[in-house]
Amino acid sequence: MQTFDPRSFLRQTFDAAVMAADPIHGIRQHLPEKPKGRTIVVGAGKASAQMAAALETLWQGPMVGVVVTRYGFSALCKHIEVIEASHPVPDEAGLAASRRLLQAVGGLTADDLVIALISGGGSALLPSPAAGLNLADEIAVNQALLASGAPISAMNTIRKHISTIKGGRLAATAHPAKVVSFVVSDIPGDNPALVASGPTVPDIGNRQDALALIDAYRMSLPDAVMAHLKSSAADGLEPSDPRFTKDEVHVIASAAVSLEAAAEEARRHGIEAVILSDSIEGEARDVASVHAAIAREIATRNRPFATPVLLLSGGETTVTLRAKGKGGRNSEFLLSFALGINGVAGIHAVAADTDGIDGSDDNAGAFADGHTVERMRKAGVDAKSMLMQNNAWTAFHAIDDLLVTGPTGTNVNDFRAILIQECRSDRG
Repeated sequence: MQTFDPRSFLRQTFDAAVMAADPIHGIRQHLPEKPKGRTIVVGAGKASAQMAAALETLWQGPMVGVVVTRYGFSALCKHIEVIEASHPVPDEAGLAASRRLLQAVGGLTADDLVIALISGGGSALLPSPAAGLNLADEIAVNQALLASGAPISAMNTIRKHISTIKGGRLAATAHPAKVVSFVVSDIPGDNPALVASGPTVPDIGNRQDALALIDAYRMSLPDAVMAHLKSSAADGLEPSDPRFTKDEVHVIASAAVSLEAAAEEARRHGIEAVILSDSIEGEARDVASVHAAIAREIATRNRPFATPVLLLSGGETTVTLRAKGKGGRNSEFLLSFALGINGVAGIHAVAADTDGIDGSDDNAGAFADGHTVERMRKAGVDAKSMLMQNNAWTAFHAIDDLLVTGPTGTNVNDFRAILIQECRSDRG
């Protein structure tokens, strides 16, 4: 009889979640009719190159275009050019890519069709400063946002008001051509206007909202940026703008679909699965403490769910930087979780980003169990100290518990799976 390996099982649920987010399925379901005129493809995000490759296999007819993705996330395309740029902090390559996308959709007619391939990460990959601002300003804004602990929806509300491409401005440039957007959502709640700061989808947020968020999260932004946000030049486009009337938007992959696929994979192994939520936000270490408390309750009291059970959750947590350690939100979540279940046997967990990169390092996330903290101690690492230093990558690297997958070709945000097998504790 084959021995059940918890870590292998958790990896299989992660793989099932990623496979369910493969963009080719959603693109196939919503493929538009061929236009009388030209077909132009534009895109941005960590999954945009894979989306472009998928579109090329499905589209019957000529097309040209350009998409921008993160360095190392490219895919082979025959007709669509793939540009690589920096994420999570913008660079000159991203600035040039933004110009290329705007040029690609300029001067079109009502007979032309624009297919936009949008996924998470597009905000940083599409720097396009508003008049009076420059790339250095956008870099400073991104750095402040990443350090603030603000949720992704708040970050993108601010970003779109200092840009000439976000907040629906790319689609407005394409008018009168029809724009069909395929969106791989990394936003809790799956609002397409917030994915990649909505280059083809405007929303109702205004610059007053952006200013309120800056104040709420005590961000320090360049004077030029604040002056711009306080002026009417920062006003956004309205969803009711007639330029968007005939456009279509399709969310083709999301955390909800991926978590359901992971749950089915668990049940295939005879383990019941419970989806806690697909849209959890908040400080990573605090969210982890709540997950740990639930896991302990199940492991020691067999409630509110009977073992064996798999707890699944998604969304996007945040990390408020307190030090200059190495890590990402999923590894930070898992280090805090490991401290919360320390000494409790029968609990195994994985936390990872579905795009294959947690933060700016080469791992998707990490694994943990009730003995993780002890293994770290034996390796000369103090887990609590590492958490305080935002140094989760270093802690998990020391015990070889990082999950490394490489780029997955999709991005539906955080994936967390917690397996509780039995009711017992090693705590004294």
